Amino acid sequence: MKVYLPRTPDFIARIFSKYTWRFSSDKKEIYLTFDDGPTPEITNFVITELKKYNAKATFFCIGKNIQNHPEIFKRIIADEHSVGNHTQNHLNGWKSKNTIYIDDFLECDKLLQGSQKLIGLNENGKNTYKVLRTLQEKPKLFRPPYGKIKKSQAIEILKKGYKIIMWDVLSADFDTSISKEKCLQNVLKNTKNGSIIVFHDSIKASEKLRFVLPKFLKEFSEKGFSFKSI
Repeated sequence: MKVYLPRTPDFIARIFSKYTWRFSSDKKEIYLTFDDGPTPEITNFVITELKKYNAKATFFCIGKNIQNHPEIFKRIIADEHSVGNHTQNHLNGWKSKNTIYIDDFLECDKLLQGSQKLIGLNENGKNTYKVLRTLQEKPKLFRPPYGKIKKSQAIEILKKGYKIIMWDVLSADFDTSISKEKCLQNVLKNTKNGSIIVFHDSIKASEKLRFVLPKFLKEFSEKGFSFKSI
């Protein structure tokens, strides 16, 4: 049985104050995030849905998936979404030795920071060569897989100039024991101004995400919210 809360309690955010859990905002702004991609079966769907609402998001990418699916990663960048480090091999920090965990993080970091000139895709699907903003010009973002990281690991990552991005709304699209309707209610009921919301552009989460994301974008767009990248 999975144990988690759809909304992060305020006291947890206060205790772990060096991490970013949400953004304080008087504006109707939401920060959608997608973990575990890029994945051919679902990431392209996510990008297409976001584009319908001129929505920007943040994709926390696994390094090995970037290597396996570079064209999808390039499409994320070409559509001006943000990308973040999610380790090279999706390691659980609580179960990993510090040296192994940090080396895995650095492997993904090297991959991200080496991406300077990227090939964008225009709406006709033809290759268009253009120089986009380098990843070095954007904030360096990290999200620990499973949200599990030791304090000693976090200290090392913060020293590298990274911001550790957590969340205040968990969709639970990864949970095979709940329905897609329950997943939708998790995000509809708990999202507020400045919320950081976690979805997963993974095969495991794809069925729920295909159901939830279009409905979520439509409802909050009609309420006057905009969708920002971090």
